[in-house]
Amino acid sequence: MKIAIDAMGGDHAPEEIVKGVEMARDRYPELEFMLFGTESEVKPLIQSMDRLELIPTTEVIAMGDEPVKAMKEKQDSSLVQAANAVKEGKADALFSAGNTGALLSSAIFIVGRIRGVERPALATAFPAFGGPHREFVFMDLGANAENKPSHLYQYGILGTFYAESVMGISNPRVRLLNNGGEEDKGDDVHKAAHQLMKNTDAFNFLGNVEAREIMEGTADVVVADGFSGNATLKAIEGTALTMMGQIKEAIKGSGIRGILGALMLKPALKAMKHKMDFQENGGAVVLGVKAPVVKTHGSAKANAVANSMGQIQTMVEGKLVDKTAEFIKENADKLKVKKAAK
Repeated sequence: MKIAIDAMGGDHAPEEIVKGVEMARDRYPELEFMLFGTESEVKPLIQSMDRLELIPTTEVIAMGDEPVKAMKEKQDSSLVQAANAVKEGKADALFSAGNTGALLSSAIFIVGRIRGVERPALATAFPAFGGPHREFVFMDLGANAENKPSHLYQYGILGTFYAESVMGISNPRVRLLNNGGEEDKGDDVHKAAHQLMKNTDAFNFLGNVEAREIMEGTADVVVADGFSGNATLKAIEGTALTMMGQIKEAIKGSGIRGILGALMLKPALKAMKHKMDFQENGGAVVLGVKAPVVKTHGSAKANAVANSMGQIQTMVEGKLVDKTAEFIKENADKLKVKKAAK
């Protein structure tokens, strides 16, 4: 199987992207890679062309570019050309660490949206520190800054499917991220979405959840509008990094007794750090499009890129997109019944 790679997307591109791809090539012998990028910058970084093809491009979509405009105007960009390769059947999946909005636009308008899905969304498996499961599905993480109630309702359906088919969670518990647990909390969009979710049999809805509670394992699927989901994700990431840094500094400043204690606790601290490293298990998946599209963090280093390649292999081998399309088709009545609530 082939993966189309946007080699120029991300804070550390193309160095870390190329390094990550070559790490993945060593790990996953079934994978082949199509690297799209500026030849003069990418080619010198490649150690071996084994199972790797470099397709030169002349433009780059920057992190600060307006997504749709950049996608339309920079036709020879690494991201757009990689998306075209997927559309034309030359590659099985698309990967980028670059501009999230441009990737989503490329996924929708080039790769194509699955019929019946109103608004594709970014979803990821997020760590849980309580409850029956180690992880939960969190979506949308920033694909859409604004959402309608019907979009959030559909995310409940898509998230339930992902939790069941990919994570093996039976009858996933779905909650709506809001600023309070009561059903009358939030703005008009969230109030309307709550009612749609409350009155459906399409998934197991248990009500609202506040941001401070989502990592306690109280839900298997947390649905959010893109703005709130992205802000929550970054707040948690920032807090985790700060806390780990503060623990390290406290140990250093506590003398020999603190250092000895830290050595005894090293396995536990390492396990906690591993669980809080949101790049360890790959990237976020664009659910609702016709091929696997994965977006990893803009600051991703080589190991995160390589992990994302493994994640994509699992998605392709498991025929996730085909199963999603079939699931949407089978549940068309549940998706359409709420159209009037947009």
